[in-house]
Amino acid sequence: MLRLFGTLVTVLCAIAVAILTWPQFFRVERVWPIAQIVSFRGILVVCFAAAFVLMLLLMLIRPIRPLTASLAVIALVGAAAGGVIVFSRGLGTDALPAKAAASLRVMTWNTEGAATSPETIARTAVAMDADIVTLPETTIDTGAKVAVAMRGLGHPMWAYHTQYGAHGWDASSTTMLISPDLGTYSVIESSADGSSNTSTVPSAVAMPTDGKGPIIVAAHAVAPRQDYMAAWKHDLQWIADQCSAGNVILAGDFNATVDHMGGFGVDGGLMGRCRDAGDATGTGGVGTWPTAMPALAGAPIDHVMATPDWTVTGSVVLTSLDGSGSDHRPLIVQLDPTGGGAK
Repeated sequence: MLRLFGTLVTVLCAIAVAILTWPQFFRVERVWPIAQIVSFRGILVVCFAAAFVLMLLLMLIRPIRPLTASLAVIALVGAAAGGVIVFSRGLGTDALPAKAAASLRVMTWNTEGAATSPETIARTAVAMDADIVTLPETTIDTGAKVAVAMRGLGHPMWAYHTQYGAHGWDASSTTMLISPDLGTYSVIESSADGSSNTSTVPSAVAMPTDGKGPIIVAAHAVAPRQDYMAAWKHDLQWIADQCSAGNVILAGDFNATVDHMGGFGVDGGLMGRCRDAGDATGTGGVGTWPTAMPALAGAPIDHVMATPDWTVTGSVVLTSLDGSGSDHRPLIVQLDPTGGGAK
């Protein structure tokens, strides 16, 4: 009976580790609570490693040695596999490459509303020489202040936004700043009035009105709380749909890691035709939320993605601003036109 129990425990633990390591294979990456657990791969790796050490110690107890030995192997495999995944996605980079004439720099930062001052946002965007800035949870009033501050620093930008309701909390607004060098833009009506948009917090779709420049989507999906799982899945599908055609740059708070995006890609993309910049350039394993955790323990839920019209040449997650107020870290990505064309 003891042997049968040990076999059952071993099998169940092996299945659990396999699911948490590769949830896409079992098609449970968007199922509560697995979706929440796999967001924190760094913590999972530490937990599996700790379980391995604990099983080694318990092997000193002779009657349960076969069971603890089996569990030690399972924990070791889980820690190793998780570590390889995090390492392959990237542990972070120090800086972006030199900016060429045709390069675009895209910065996304969920500012947590008034928690982050306009001056801090402006200084950061100017320091990173950003051409596009997407700011979930930022009102147009704050966005206008950021634009004015950036103009004062010699870096003019136009501010655009979308908002749910006439009044409300900062999360009901999403603002984006776009360099005049990219031409003129307008937030499309269906995005502005919410008739075609993310479900609970708004995203903004800015279309070039002069025929130049990419379509720019400032995305904000609802967080995958237990009561919002259906809305969260809808939002991820909506975001992927924005990359179904055309020259598109997506940037924002997806409230999802790449582990949650299985089945949304087409033509080799991760979300629609869009590819993830962080994964391509060595920052895909760095947590952008929450700032209260070390970066490698956090969840990489903020993303910049682009269609094949753009080649990702660099990315960086800024950890130096963890005390600035927001619970998210800024992500900055450099994109070059594929084929070297002008932007």
